Amino acid sequence: MVAVLSPPPVAAGSRPRLSAGSEQLTPTERAARGKRARGLAPRRIHGEYAPTSGRADPVDVIERQSQTRLPELVPLRYQRMLESPFRFFRGAAAVMAADLAGTPVSGIDVQLCGDAHMLNFRLLASPERHLVFDINDFDETLPGPWEWDVKRLAA
Repeated sequence: MVAVLSPPPVAAGSRPRLSAGSEQLTPTERAARGKRARGLAPRRIHGEYAPTSGRADPVDVIERQSQTRLPELVPLRYQRMLESPFRFFRGAAAVMAADLAGTPVSGIDVQLCGDAHMLNFRLLASPERHLVFDINDFDETLPGPWEWDVKRLAA
């Protein structure tokens, strides 16, 4: 999916959304918009993270999210999250999203996987009977900055 910033410029504090008709842009126009977006969030800053002073407590984030889950499955979720740091972070996509919400973004929003990690990728068969490497889990999907999925996958 290719997404671009929608003109005109947006007010401070709000993020641009996907622009209608962006799929009709030429590759040169897309590249130019991508370079402008990179100015908002240069590559060099994506490796930095400093928690904000008002950062939500991660346990509170997980407990609030658990209120929207099937109550009988919440203890199983917690049990699995306690097994290892990997299992904790795998079940804590909402915590990472809350942390990333305060980081710089390019303004290019997409439909995120929301829980990008290697166990959510696999080989799948296409209708043409070709194997494709793709995401197979979208239970945490949400609209957001494309950088969030890349950072979650890298972490």
